Amino acid sequence: MSDRIKKLSSVGQSVWCDNLSRRMLDSGELQRLIDLGVVGVTSNPTIFMKAITGSDDYDGLFQRVLDAGETDVMTIYERLVMPDVAGAADILRPVYDRTDGLDGYVSLEVNPKLAFDTEATVVEARRLFAELNRPNVLIKVPGTDEGIPAIETLISEGISVNVTLIFSLAMYERVMDAYVNGLRLRHKNGGDLHRVASVASFFVSRVDSLVDKLLDEKGGDALACKGQAAVANAKKAYARFEEVFDEAGDFGPLARAGARVQRPLWASTSTKNPEYPDTLYVDALIGPNTVNTMPPATLEATLDHGASEVSITCGVDEAREVLEKIDRLGVDMVAVTDQLLREGVAMFADSFDELLANLTAKQEQLRAVG
Repeated sequence: MSDRIKKLSSVGQSVWCDNLSRRMLDSGELQRLIDLGVVGVTSNPTIFMKAITGSDDYDGLFQRVLDAGETDVMTIYERLVMPDVAGAADILRPVYDRTDGLDGYVSLEVNPKLAFDTEATVVEARRLFAELNRPNVLIKVPGTDEGIPAIETLISEGISVNVTLIFSLAMYERVMDAYVNGLRLRHKNGGDLHRVASVASFFVSRVDSLVDKLLDEKGGDALACKGQAAVANAKKAYARFEEVFDEAGDFGPLARAGARVQRPLWASTSTKNPEYPDTLYVDALIGPNTVNTMPPATLEATLDHGASEVSITCGVDEAREVLEKIDRLGVDMVAVTDQLLREGVAMFADSFDELLANLTAKQEQLRAVG
């Protein structure tokens, strides 16, 4: 059981955990996962909302922040969250050192309210990266039109970035371009490339959730395509990744100067449809230079019965045919991925609002008790 993640590592895939909380750090759970082969952690506003509002784990720290006279809810949020990110980064630091900066990362997202504001995203990313002051932190920036220039700027400044909420192949192309352009600018300015890291978080299961709904509405022959769009979309993305980061091509000079590839990270890998295998979005997307970030239930399922053979490069032509067939059935993948991006940004923003509202309410409760 415990060898499965290490087998994935042996074929070039890194397994990260899509979860972070104070309890994970204090209980030793994160170290247990690292011992099993997990080499990174991702977080998002929804994860922090559930961790902070769903337990009393943060009450002691919350009270100390209030006792220090802090009243601004955004500052309180950061005082609660930043120690988790810093603590996880410190626990993962030996992984970072052992892998020469390939793995061992913790991701922290900029305020989701800034998803459509380039300059504010850059300013916040700079501040968070500087305050955490750890090389193994990735700042998460959404793959929006406004996020693209922010990514390029941050990479050029040596700030490592996890580009999140990527659904479409067209946006993924722009994300890769932004990373490469940022590296070129940094190289031109004499900056070190080797310690700049980036992953492109390509969301998977949500694609099937929406496409399957549209196929259900079509009925008939369309039903045969259910459960195939997400993996096909990801396989096509990986094929493009291999072309862009081929060292025999345009990326070669940057690679020789020390640059790393921007690895595809498969996100949203829990299976939403109970009729599908619980490791569907793990088993079908195994390959070199990839990351799969798994929520706890998917991670445990993978440990128990997941596959470990390379699969991402298998059936690429069939994947293209699946997407072409879905298009012929009248399901517009551009419209699908545009909708998913809007919904993803809104979901994280809503979770952030819910968290701040809960913090405000808890602030009043703790003050009343005090």
